[in-house]
Amino acid sequence: MLGKRIATAVVLLACCVAGLWFVPHWAWTLGVAAFFSIGAFEWARLTGLGTPATLSIVLAVAASICAPLAGLPLSAVALAWAVSGIAWAMLMPAFLARAAAVRKAALPVGWLVLAPAGAALAWLGHSPWQLLSLLAIVWIADTCAYFAGRAFGRHKLAPSISPGKTWEGVAGGAAGVAVYLAILQASGAAGTGPLAGAAGWSLAVTLTALSVLGDLFESLVKRQAGAKDSGTLLPGHGGVLDRIDGLTSTLPVAALAVYISAG
Repeated sequence: MLGKRIATAVVLLACCVAGLWFVPHWAWTLGVAAFFSIGAFEWARLTGLGTPATLSIVLAVAASICAPLAGLPLSAVALAWAVSGIAWAMLMPAFLARAAAVRKAALPVGWLVLAPAGAALAWLGHSPWQLLSLLAIVWIADTCAYFAGRAFGRHKLAPSISPGKTWEGVAGGAAGVAVYLAILQASGAAGTGPLAGAAGWSLAVTLTALSVLGDLFESLVKRQAGAKDSGTLLPGHGGVLDRIDGLTSTLPVAALAVYISAG
């Protein structure tokens, strides 16, 4: 299982690198839209949406991600990122605290989960190294949490939602991100970007916490659907939603931080 997980991650990373450096930005955007559209289809299946609603959310997510190619101002996209950040800070924790039925609001919540994140991934592709440095926070947090949880996990984080996640895993993920950011800043690789200085630490802490929230929220949706994985497309990972759960909650905030700092 671990071997499949690593192999799939390597393939996805290779596709990501190839898309960022060797294709035009419009093609990268279309690729992101296609990937997140698959995630939207998985979301519709998990939340019990019928065929018309499934088609609606898939098209809405794809159109939202591609809208800047048609001339939608970046300020409007940034507003969507801000709304997404507020939702992840207030709405999603309310769902988790009450174990509320996500399917009752599957269409708007699904759009909030997927569209702003996909638009963020597409836009951040303009600066590949900066994007990878931000994505690395989620990847490192997830990987370190996995191994720390397996080795030291004793205290459950949210047993009714995701029995496998532990506070020790969260601590391991946070420690991994701290080491990563310290190296990034000490080597000068952070430059003057969003991960530089004290603001970089604040952003890293925020993204690490949000990645845990995104993971838990997808676990809630899967538990309510009685599913172990969101799909079977990615060996060792499950579906697209299983791979991007931490990104759905972090990318909009990361993109907003880059947008503000650049403004």
